[in-house]
Amino acid sequence: MTDSMDKQSWIKAKAVDNGFDSCYLTAAHLPEITAKRLADFVAAGYHGEMSWLDETGTRRASPDAMWEEARSAIVLGVNYGPDHNPLDNLAHHNAGNISVYARGRDYHEVIKGKLKQLAGQIAAKLGCQVKVFVDTAPLMEKPLAEKSGLGWQGKHTNLVSRDFGSWLFLGIILTDALLPTDTAESDHCGNCTACLDICPTNAFPAPYQLDARRCISYMTIEQKSQIAPEFRTAIGNRIFGCDDCLAVCPWNKFAQVSATIKLQPKHDPALYPLSELLMLDEAGFRSKFASMPVRRAGFERFMRNVLIAVGNSGDASLAPLVRPYLDSEMGLVHGMAIWALSRLISRDDLHALYQPSSNQEIEAEWKRALAKQEPS
Repeated sequence: MTDSMDKQSWIKAKAVDNGFDSCYLTAAHLPEITAKRLADFVAAGYHGEMSWLDETGTRRASPDAMWEEARSAIVLGVNYGPDHNPLDNLAHHNAGNISVYARGRDYHEVIKGKLKQLAGQIAAKLGCQVKVFVDTAPLMEKPLAEKSGLGWQGKHTNLVSRDFGSWLFLGIILTDALLPTDTAESDHCGNCTACLDICPTNAFPAPYQLDARRCISYMTIEQKSQIAPEFRTAIGNRIFGCDDCLAVCPWNKFAQVSATIKLQPKHDPALYPLSELLMLDEAGFRSKFASMPVRRAGFERFMRNVLIAVGNSGDASLAPLVRPYLDSEMGLVHGMAIWALSRLISRDDLHALYQPSSNQEIEAEWKRALAKQEPS
């Protein structure tokens, strides 16, 4: 195979054969402005506890900075579009809502398998070196996807596709082969600010800028410390991730329901009764969410999130299930049990449960909870 267009067509056809919904090609290099935007993001502190974004900044600046021999990038998308509007789930206050992307099998595993198979076929056909990436290496997939023509980064900083709206997982194959490239995609957001306006925690300082420290997805997945009181009510019933800015995008009118079986929700409907989640121990958590992205949070952070949802439920019948967590040795869980109970029971009942703690954070939670309680 010598004709460059034949290579491009063959790769795209093979991508479809391997279960990918989009395939675009670009040079394995990003412009300097991309690295500057990342540096500005980190300098502003918007990365929060995600220290690796700072530590890997130099390698993350461009694919060929991470792998010097890289000459081309094959950018692939897998559609994970839901069969309903995810915003509808927020009205179910007695159930925990999990972000659409995390309701099925872990996308890292699903996509990496497809990538390895496709990459092997490309290496054999073209006699080139290949490396595959799925959101785990110091590689900026979204700017690369925009440069390839697969989509563009919207005002919420997420990728938007004219064919699939907000719902695409990205996978990258880097190769030392020089391949033809597709035309970069342009921004089609226009004057729309729907994604910025809907954010319940005002996580966007400006269009195309995200302060992760205020983002519910960051707080419920990445943040290892306690979630600040100012954000807890806004979290609602979201126990892992948030879809608001994705779901409201007008380009979702072109979205399609995912045909990838392994990405379909493992739990139907995709809501988890809070009463059942409160009964989980660590082994039960690992079993219930086996092979799902939810396990990334770990038991302590997950139960922190569940207790926030419980506090927002307004369901006093859940209080007896919360009380045992006041004995938890896990600080995040203990603290959120106090907060949840302060929202579900009377001041007198909360006072009766109070026990002084040598843990300063736990004691601070008690003081805040008791001070804000209305008299019974």
